[in-house]
Parts: sequence; C-alpha cells; structure tokens
Amino acid sequence: MKAWGALAVLMACAAATRAAEPAGDGAAGPLFDTVAALDQRLFEAYNRCDLAAFESSFVPDVEFYHDSGGVTWDRASVVDNTRKWICGKVRRELLPGTLRVYPIKDFGAIEEGEHRFCELASGRCEGVAKFVMVWRQDPDGWKLTRVLSYGHRTAPAPAPH
Repeated sequence: MKAWGALAVLMACAAATRAAEPAGDGAAGPLFDTVAALDQRLFEAYNRCDLAAFESSFVPDVEFYHDSGGVTWDRASVVDNTRKWICGKVRRELLPGTLRVYPIKDFGAIEEGEHRFCELASGRCEGVAKFVMVWRQDPDGWKLTRVLSYGHRTAPAPAPH
C-alpha cells in the first residue's frame, strides 16, 4: 500500500512540475501547424526542384547562413544554388519530433529543428543538420527572411534489428 501512496505523490509532483512549465515550448497550437505546413510546402518544392514554388517562400533580400557553404545574401542566389547543388541530387527529410515553433510578436515566427539529407541516386541518408528559419507574416503570406543551417554531421548508423 505504501508503494501506491508513493506512486501517487510522485505522479502529483510530476503533474505540478509540468503545469508550472512556461508556455511556448515550441510545440502544438495553430502557429505550429501553420509553420509546419509552410515547412512542408517549402521542402516539397525543394525536393521536387519546383524552383518557382521554392522561390515564392523567400523575401528578395533573404539571408541564408550555412556553416560549410557560407552566406548567401539574396533569394536569386539561394534559388540558383539550389538549382546547381540540390536539384536531382538530394532529398531533405525533417527528423520527426524535432520541429519547434516560437512566435515573434508583430512579425512572424522562428522555426527550428533537425533534418537529414538523402542522396537520390543511392537512397543513402548520410547528412544531418540543425536549422533555424525566421518567417515573416505579410499581407501576401508568410516569407522566409533568415535561414541558418548548421551543425552538419554524418547521420548515425541505423540501429540493428
């Protein structure tokens, strides 16, 4: 009986701790759903090499910071680099459970997460990276103003079955 009582106290403490956590953990809610849909649309265009749809997600003066590729200062260059280095070569996949979204008052949202990149020719998914994207909500829709892609590393080997 003491075990049940101790378990009940432990569960009550855990619930109280969770209730005391501040809002804004980056998950759930309408803003999360909106940005998750924007991410999906952006990277469907990226993966299909639909450059017109891809381009429509960026402001003209977007800044793209890549730890190994350097800085790209405008939309035209982001699209051109995607055409040259990505189209027909690589597929991006969002890693499940890593997406977080945070509001920016009177502006838009910050999206962060992790993704991996898979070679189309071999199907191998060897590269993993973190990302942060800043979305601005304008009257004509949501647009990316800043992108950071960093922490590129080799993907861990799949666990044996």
